[in-house]
Amino acid sequence: MVSPIQERKETTGIASSTKTKMTRFLYDRFAKDYFQELLSPLGAVETSKDVAGEVREIDIYFVPSASPEMDKKTLGLLGRFADTKALIEPFRNAITRSEVRSCSTKLFDTCARFEREAKRNNTELPEDSLPRLWILSPTASKGFLAGFGAELDENQWGRGVHFFDQSWRGAVVVIHQLPVTPETLWLRLLGKGRVKQQAIEEVQALDINNPLRGKAIDLLANLKTTLELNQNLDQEDRDLVMQLSPIYEQRLAEAKQEGVQTERRTTIKNLLRVRFGTLDNDLQTIVEPLLALPPEEFTSLLLELSRNDLLTRFYQQ
Repeated sequence: MVSPIQERKETTGIASSTKTKMTRFLYDRFAKDYFQELLSPLGAVETSKDVAGEVREIDIYFVPSASPEMDKKTLGLLGRFADTKALIEPFRNAITRSEVRSCSTKLFDTCARFEREAKRNNTELPEDSLPRLWILSPTASKGFLAGFGAELDENQWGRGVHFFDQSWRGAVVVIHQLPVTPETLWLRLLGKGRVKQQAIEEVQALDINNPLRGKAIDLLANLKTTLELNQNLDQEDRDLVMQLSPIYEQRLAEAKQEGVQTERRTTIKNLLRVRFGTLDNDLQTIVEPLLALPPEEFTSLLLELSRNDLLTRFYQQ
């Protein structure tokens, strides 16, 4: 017979385990959505990609595009990871030896698949065409990294990126060791504690028209909402929710403003069509200058001025 004390301990253990799994799932989902948003302009991004053999999933699998939609330099250090096919494995907590070996196995299975295809098609497979593995860990000790022969290449990559021997095609990125520079921002945002907090502040300080800022803030606002649904947050998660609360409110205000601007833009275009029967290229150019005016002013001008007067006043060469 199970004693009440033992029963309480077992119940507490189950609840703690469930809480840990739920939190891990939330951050795992955030990381996958994060890389999907940031890397998709540079190539194809798959999340939870199956690999052959024992059931395993690659967290993020990236294949660069021949015609990327943005400059890779925009993502700094993360953009350099996008130079080649890549397996990206982000961890919320410090990675273990077992997890490093598991990630490496995913890489080896993926490389083996490419090698089998090349052999089957009787084609050459250059070493540089094989994917690379990037393991992202908030922290890692010197002894831990030395156990895998991981070493820095500060001349080429700076601090924080520890490479395995060349033929292993992998590296551990220790996020808390990365220098605090714009180039590392999009990786430091996946750190913990003060590292993450500072990265969030840097994202907020970016120009409001920066598309990456908008994507990151949207994802962080979603993370805040999802975390709040979890009733058993630890102190670190509660601190994060508090830090994200102003971002969430700011994003709501920005979305409201964007909605107002969209409504005004539609009004201007409709008034131009009503006045002049069409919205040709010349009239299109004066929409944004008119949008900068208060509604009562642009409405009055659109109703009173002739086409020529409007174009003379607002046309942008």
